[in-house]
Amino acid sequence: MTSTHAFWLAGRQATGETSFDVTNSWDGRLVGTVSVPTEAQVEEAVAAAHAVRDEFAATPAHVRAAALDHVSRRLAERTEEIARLISAENGKPIKWARGEVGRAVSVFRFAAEEARRFNGGEAQRLDTDAGGTGRLALTRRIPKGVVLGIAPFNFPLNLSAHKVAPAIAVGAPIILKPAPATPISSLILGELLAETDLPAGSWSVLTVPNDRMPALVRDERLPVISFTGSGPVGYAIMDSVPRKHTTLELGGNGAAVVLADWSSEADLDRAATRIATFSNYQGGQSCISVQRVIADAAVYERLVPKIVAAVEAQVTGDPSDDATDVGPLVSEDAARRVESWVDEAVAAGAALLTGGKRDGATYAPTVLADVPAGTTISCEEVFGPVLTVTRVDGEQAAFDAVNDSVYGLQAGVFTHDVRTAFRAHRALEVGGVIIGDVPSYRADQMPYGGAKQSGVGREGVAYAMADYTYERVLVLTGLAL
Repeated sequence: MTSTHAFWLAGRQATGETSFDVTNSWDGRLVGTVSVPTEAQVEEAVAAAHAVRDEFAATPAHVRAAALDHVSRRLAERTEEIARLISAENGKPIKWARGEVGRAVSVFRFAAEEARRFNGGEAQRLDTDAGGTGRLALTRRIPKGVVLGIAPFNFPLNLSAHKVAPAIAVGAPIILKPAPATPISSLILGELLAETDLPAGSWSVLTVPNDRMPALVRDERLPVISFTGSGPVGYAIMDSVPRKHTTLELGGNGAAVVLADWSSEADLDRAATRIATFSNYQGGQSCISVQRVIADAAVYERLVPKIVAAVEAQVTGDPSDDATDVGPLVSEDAARRVESWVDEAVAAGAALLTGGKRDGATYAPTVLADVPAGTTISCEEVFGPVLTVTRVDGEQAAFDAVNDSVYGLQAGVFTHDVRTAFRAHRALEVGGVIIGDVPSYRADQMPYGGAKQSGVGREGVAYAMADYTYERVLVLTGLAL
């Protein structure tokens, strides 16, 4: 894992004049050295993508589907190797890294399936009014142009797949920019794409530093931007290019609501286990990890000790160990930030029920109660292994508490009542409501995105494909319908 990695420029490997190191946040070892493209090489990639856009859009569906199927198969064949690379890059426990590779396998498979049935055309009779006599409309979806995909560090392979696979499926060239902390996982996708028959120039993976991104974002030859990351960066991108089509998958502070009817010992055990697992998986570095537990007063006193015990049972340690549940955060700076937010809450009067300790880049799984409103951790996305517990009286108070946030990505509601489920679906200001489970559930084929400051647009293979394209209507005249 310590070799120098080239980037991918218009379908071929290339190196620049400078490089940077990728290190493991658990033990500081060198994972790899990555070459950085020069400005001239970035220009070459953009020009190539722009030049090939019509050719790529006209590529037969079976060619694009075959390429996607190939990547899916090859990811599956290399699962263990790639999982260990992901774990080394960002500190993700190996068992979660294997799951990420498995999800990417599915994303490319879903995209291959969608590519075969996408854009088949829809016929519409226009003779419903006299002026449309003899006229028939045919609608197809056409790529909007080159996609600039900007991926985050927390799911470096799968969230890159969510940019790349839908673009290839619709025939839109893509330039993928991976996160500087975790670029090597994305470069693996380049290796597999290079084994296909996709047109030269239809894809690039450019390890460009963040401070050089504004020029790429503003480039008029890249009319579609798909960004996953922090809210301030995402909205800065959107504000800088208001006439571009921009999809933003941003942050959240996911709430798990436990209502009064979820009250048996088995119910509470399940809720506590799921909450503990998914407040801490990926070190809490997931936009839909459990950050807030909102429990009805009828179950609160019995639920909270179960949550604390389940959190304390999480195994923290070496991410390469199969037994590890919680590894380090992506960097020591990230762990220090989490530490400062917890310390602020405790100083303001929050009760520390467990955790609250940092060791380098690792932060202990933590539970806080009675967190005062206005503290940073009560308002913002912690992106670390920390959850808060809050007591409420009744369903309406619980739903109000969920909505008392600038974010609205997903929420989980533990209830057995289908009528309550439908009320939650109507009332909660989020992009997804998960009934009987935590907000952390995501199927890669479903629409995924948020409300309020959690973003704009939707991912999920078919939904991203629609996002990367527009409807073009063909009207035929003089037909005997």
